[in-house]
Amino acid sequence: MKIRANALTAIALAATAALSLAACGNGTASSAATGSASTDTATSTKVAGEITVYNAQHDTLTKEWVDAFTKQTGVKVTVRQGSDTELSNQIVQEGAASPADVFLTENSPAMAQVENAGLFADIDKATVDQVPAEYRPSTNKWTGIAARSTVLVYDKTKISDDKLPKSMLDLAKPEWKGRWAASPSGADFQAIVAALLEQKGEAATTEWLKGMKDNFKAYKGNSTAMKAVNAGEVDAALIYHYYYYGDQAKTGENSNKVTPYFFKNQDPGAFLSVSGGGVLKSSKNSAAAQAFIKFITGKQGQEVLKNGTSYEYAIASNVDSNAKLVPIKDLQAPAVDPAKLNSAKVTDLMTKAGLL
Repeated sequence: MKIRANALTAIALAATAALSLAACGNGTASSAATGSASTDTATSTKVAGEITVYNAQHDTLTKEWVDAFTKQTGVKVTVRQGSDTELSNQIVQEGAASPADVFLTENSPAMAQVENAGLFADIDKATVDQVPAEYRPSTNKWTGIAARSTVLVYDKTKISDDKLPKSMLDLAKPEWKGRWAASPSGADFQAIVAALLEQKGEAATTEWLKGMKDNFKAYKGNSTAMKAVNAGEVDAALIYHYYYYGDQAKTGENSNKVTPYFFKNQDPGAFLSVSGGGVLKSSKNSAAAQAFIKFITGKQGQEVLKNGTSYEYAIASNVDSNAKLVPIKDLQAPAVDPAKLNSAKVTDLMTKAGLL
C-alpha cells in the first residue's frame, strides 16, 4: 500500500510539472499582480495582467462592462475617459507608442479615423462571428459593440402627425425655419451627417447643411436640445433615441412633453450609428485586449445593454435589446458601412456651412 501511495504521489507531481511546463510553453502570463486568472467563458482562454481602455462610450456603461470582465478574468482595466474625437486624435498622435490597448467609442467615424491611420490590429475571428455584418465595418479592423438610432423628438401640441417630416432632408425646407434644434458640435450629430454624406454624396449633403444653417437652433448637447423642445423653445430636435428613453426611465422632467418619431424607410434620418470597439496594434497585452472585446460583444456583455440603463441597442450574440425600445428590426435603418464614415470631410463641410 505504501509503494502504491508513493507511486500515486509521483504521478501527481509529474502531472503538475507537465502542466506548468505547458503553461510556460504557451506564454501564459503570471496573474500574481491581479489575482488568479480565471477561465473567461467569453474567450475560452486564460488571460491575465492589465489593459488600458481609451473610452469615449458612456462611463457608466463601460464601468459595467469592465467590472463584469474583471470579475470573470482577474484582468485589471484602467479607463481613460474622453470624447470620440478627442481620443481618436490622441491615438493617432501617439501612434505606435500609444499606451492604449482598447478603444471604445459612441460613434463610428472616430473608429474609422484610427483605422485609416493603420493603428488597429485585426479583431479575432471568434469575436467577428458574434456580430452581424451590418453592425461592423467591412474591413473587420474593429467591431460594433452597441448602436443608437437617429430620432426626431417633437412637441405633439405643435406638430400633428400629418405634419411630421417624411424625411430628415425635409428639415432643410423653408417651412421648418426656426422650428428645430440640434447639437452640431457633438460627435453624435456629426456621425449622422457622415452617414448622409456616405448615402447621398457631397452635393446633397452640402445643400442640406446649408438649409440646416438657415432653419435650426444650436444647442450644446442632445439632452439640452431635447429639453428645449420640452420647454417649448422649439418644435422638434434631431437627436439619438436613448436620450429620450433614459430621461423617461428617471423623472421624465426633460421629456414628458415630447414624443420620439422614427423616420424609418431607409431614410438618412433612420441612420443607426454603430458604437465601436477595437484593439490597438500598440497593445502590450493583446490577448486580454481581444478577450475584452469578445466579452462585451458576447452574451454577458450584450445583456448589460439589455438589462442596464444605457438604453443603447444590443447588436451581437443574438441578445435582444431593452424591451422599452422600438425593436431594431422595425427601425428600417439604411445600410451604411461604418468603415466609410469620413469625419474629416464632415467637419470640413460643416465648417464651410457655418455650423462649426
